[in-house]
Amino acid sequence: MADINWYPGHMAKAVRQMENDIRAVDAVIELLDARIPRSSRNPELPRIAGDKPRLVVLNRADQADPDVTRRWAAWFSREGAGAITTDCRSGKGVGAIPGAIRSLLEEKIRAYQEKGQTGRTLRAMIVGIPNVGKSSLINRMAGRKAAEAANRPGVTRGRQWIRVTQEFELLDTPGILWPKLSEAVIGENLALTGAIKDEITDTWDLAVALVKRLEGRYPEALGDRYGVTPREGETPLEVLEEIALRRGYRVRGGDPDYERTAATVVDDFRSGKLGRLSLEVPEE
Repeated sequence: MADINWYPGHMAKAVRQMENDIRAVDAVIELLDARIPRSSRNPELPRIAGDKPRLVVLNRADQADPDVTRRWAAWFSREGAGAITTDCRSGKGVGAIPGAIRSLLEEKIRAYQEKGQTGRTLRAMIVGIPNVGKSSLINRMAGRKAAEAANRPGVTRGRQWIRVTQEFELLDTPGILWPKLSEAVIGENLALTGAIKDEITDTWDLAVALVKRLEGRYPEALGDRYGVTPREGETPLEVLEEIALRRGYRVRGGDPDYERTAATVVDDFRSGKLGRLSLEVPEE
């Protein structure tokens, strides 16, 4: 995939703000996309968070392969981080977050109580890449529309404190990426899940990459959705062409409409219409 500029000025500013705000919180909630837990982890977060306890939340679990997500949760646990899986659309798993934060801060809460500061408000910063569902998660936790949510990156721009319960506050932060990606596949994964704006990506390249991945790991997804079963040796281009013809996507003159087909396949993946799919497994 061609190089793209995924680190605009507002992201650099957001990182600086997080570096200042980290002193005001007790813990950090690291929100990851369950379909791409590795690619959606910000490598700068350990430096920013310092010694603050961190809770990993695997969001969009309803769109990810459930077996793979269970393996990821176990992997994070072995790495010493608590891990919770959530689905903001149904609210599943969201209610477990405050309790998990209290567990992480058990020693600090005990110290507060010994000083007579019973019921002191706990504060957590929630961080994640664009379009991972931070605002939706906050609204679920708060039980109201406390943060603006949209299915596109770049909606949350400023910092905002949101009271979730009498004893728990969240600091929402803008979705941020990082200035340098170590591998091309990470940028590809971020673009496929919508963390990078479509205006600066090539939808055709994304569709070809996605079909190639599905051919290797989830070939049945293409058959179930489009009635197309990749044959041995068939290229992603040929698969996309077959999808176009089966869907009746043609341009004037009768040729396949590759642009519309590519957009359909990528959108179907993002919306979960291709099934519960994961692009990364912990064993890799």
